[in-house]
Amino acid sequence: MFDVGASEFLLIVIVAIVVIGPKDLPVALRMAGRWIAKMRRVSGHFRSGIETMIREAELEEMEKKWREQNEAIMKAHPQAGDADAPVAGSAESALEPPRYPSTAPDPEPSPAPETEHKAKAEPQLPLPPP
Repeated sequence: MFDVGASEFLLIVIVAIVVIGPKDLPVALRMAGRWIAKMRRVSGHFRSGIETMIREAELEEMEKKWREQNEAIMKAHPQAGDADAPVAGSAESALEPPRYPSTAPDPEPSPAPETEHKAKAEPQLPLPPP
């Protein structure tokens, strides 16, 4: 970042010792280090905020493109009947599991123990009738 050679650094150290004095130099260096650390934290926070705003703007653009493409596809391939109901043989109906009527009452869920890491329970599919 800064191109400071050995001779220039030695000159800065000599001037600091003469101006500040050898007794107060450690205190001055500690204070300078704190200021530099604070500036780094502020610049890091600013940089992460800018990167977050850029990512959000990119996501909005991608969502807009996806919506436009989805609308174009839906216009090109209109479905007969209700638009919300999946058509037999369509990809949507192939992904859904078959629904069987349940004759047994649903068991009451047992209370989960309070732990720091809660495991996600996998959904239980109903068993097919015998």
